Amino acid sequence: MKKHSARVAPLSACNSPVLTLTKVEGEDRPRENAVGAVDGQAAVVAAAVGAAAAGGAESGSGRRRRRWSRCCVRVTTIQLQKALWGVVMVLCVCSSWAGSTQLAKLTFRHFDAPFTLTWFATTWNCLFFPLYYVGHLCKSPERQTPRQRFRECCRFFGEDGLTPKVFFTKVAPFGLLWILTNYLYLQALRKINTTDASALFCCNKAFVFLLSWIVLRDRFMGVRIVAAILAIAGIVMMTYADGFHSHSVIGITFVVASASMSALYKVLFKMVLGSARFGEAALFLTVVGGANFVFISVVPVILYFTHVEYFASLADLPWGYLCGVAGLLFAFNILVNFGIAVTYPTLISLGIVLSVPVNALVDLYTCEIHFNTVRLIAVFIICLGFLMLLLPEDWDQCIIQLSTKLRKRDEPAEGSGEANASTGLNWNRRGRTSMSTFAH
Repeated sequence: MKKHSARVAPLSACNSPVLTLTKVEGEDRPRENAVGAVDGQAAVVAAAVGAAAAGGAESGSGRRRRRWSRCCVRVTTIQLQKALWGVVMVLCVCSSWAGSTQLAKLTFRHFDAPFTLTWFATTWNCLFFPLYYVGHLCKSPERQTPRQRFRECCRFFGEDGLTPKVFFTKVAPFGLLWILTNYLYLQALRKINTTDASALFCCNKAFVFLLSWIVLRDRFMGVRIVAAILAIAGIVMMTYADGFHSHSVIGITFVVASASMSALYKVLFKMVLGSARFGEAALFLTVVGGANFVFISVVPVILYFTHVEYFASLADLPWGYLCGVAGLLFAFNILVNFGIAVTYPTLISLGIVLSVPVNALVDLYTCEIHFNTVRLIAVFIICLGFLMLLLPEDWDQCIIQLSTKLRKRDEPAEGSGEANASTGLNWNRRGRTSMSTFAH
């Protein structure tokens, strides 16, 4: 059986606590333990600076300057490209998540069937692997047939591939968690407004940290504990905002349960399966969608004949709303699972939290919602806890290093008289010291 390490760090200098389940194609290590592109470029810069410090000749210093310039330009270009893609990803993630939430709320006015909508949207997961294979044909220099690519991606499940035993032990439980996450969230939208639902769902990041700390023995961080406390306090205050009415309490319970299922899905995926490349992740989600269509289709049929989720005829179904919700959720899952190919996971996570104010603005102009002080404070502290979870593990050391760099940058200006009286040898030594400090 293929073994994976259970110790996973949800955060690194570039990663978010979403516990990203995918890794960039070609990497042999999980993305959480891999070095980011920026860190790799920083190592190149440090190597160039070290080589520059080793040479003493004047002609060598000119080459060092040119090498330094090339490395700096390379790092700046990569960072700028990822930042620009990050802005696009933030807007797309925010739009798809907020749009699917608002459209699902509208769908229930015409077709009040949350489980049927969940089944219909999950079935769209079958398109993941075909779309990935189209991208593989367009991008990869070595084109494989669909069967070859399928067999190669099946190695993710173990040496024997996707066997019935592997399916029922490693795939079916995650498919069940996937359906529960979406179904409970849609049930919550029937009870509460979209602003409260999207804000409370952001608590799943705090649940991910708590579960990874308990189950995966992840590193303890005080700032994340504070973020988890803020998330729990926000849930209590959100319940208090409506006066503990049964209708809102049930809705809040549904969305908190949905966030818990999402966190459990991510942590168990890391513990059982590890990290997946893009093709492997696409195949996994396609199998989940196919299993949903084959094994879960009986549930909507039962709900139809028992008149729990009934419709007169197929022509009466709001197909535009159904396809809109399914399409937006499909786009959201593509961006979240495969967006790390072009930008940082932290920026992808920002798109989720930015959907909260977007939903608030839509609710303010489309429905009667009372934003009292308690509700605003609850939304604020939940979002604040979410943002605190995006801090890197060494955030305190980064602040100390930044303050040290700023102090050292101000030192030459304060001692300018001393610098003008110094010899050329001292100037060169100070110049080398300044350069090596910048490299760190």
